[in-house]
Amino acid sequence: MSNHVEDSKTPIIFSDFDGTITQLDVTDQILSALAHPSWRAIEQQWMQGLIGSRECLERQIALVDAPVEELHAAIDSVALDADFTAFCKFSRKNKMPLYILSDGFDYVIRRALKRAGVERHFKSGTNLFASALKVEGRRLAPSFPYPAEPCAHGCATCKAALISRLREGRRPVVFVGDGMSDRFAVELADVVFAKRHLLAHCRENGIACHPFDTFKDVQVTLEKLFSPAPVRRYRQAVAALS
Repeated sequence: MSNHVEDSKTPIIFSDFDGTITQLDVTDQILSALAHPSWRAIEQQWMQGLIGSRECLERQIALVDAPVEELHAAIDSVALDADFTAFCKFSRKNKMPLYILSDGFDYVIRRALKRAGVERHFKSGTNLFASALKVEGRRLAPSFPYPAEPCAHGCATCKAALISRLREGRRPVVFVGDGMSDRFAVELADVVFAKRHLLAHCRENGIACHPFDTFKDVQVTLEKLFSPAPVRRYRQAVAALS
């Protein structure tokens, strides 16, 4: 996997949500606040590879018992990456399609994106693909439309299958993520931005990646990789004089 991409290529960008667009994992925050503590044992089974993320989420969400007001409070307690809104503008301005792929839940994602003022730019089933969630009184009912049938890895949302379908032919694929649910997706990416568990996975498995902290880091690197060469040389010259 190469970290160099020709200037003439325009990338297509896929991003995880929990812990990537948000500063913390929103699903974990919901479970910590509202679920029976046994959710952590289920999490360990997933981390150890004993179950897939789909089974993990089904069993964990079944442990949540709380009014919707407490669910909303848990969602709202997690801040988004402060640079994500600007990154959305950057991707639109440069005609770089941006997709959100998440094992997490559409209900949660839409609420968080609305708070950041970018919800209108993401539509479920178009450029937002996530597990589905319905609130039924004090309980939560999950479903998993991507794919309708479990994938080979037992993913809640099969990011690898979605990338294969959405990558638009010859476009270079950029993937931005932070967790173990992203490890199959990076195998299809030309450029990977990784932090936390995903960064460790990439390093352990010899997968080339760019470590990042915020979407500002992602934007700066994409500008270097994909800006037209004359513009890039001009920026480099200006930087050298500053």
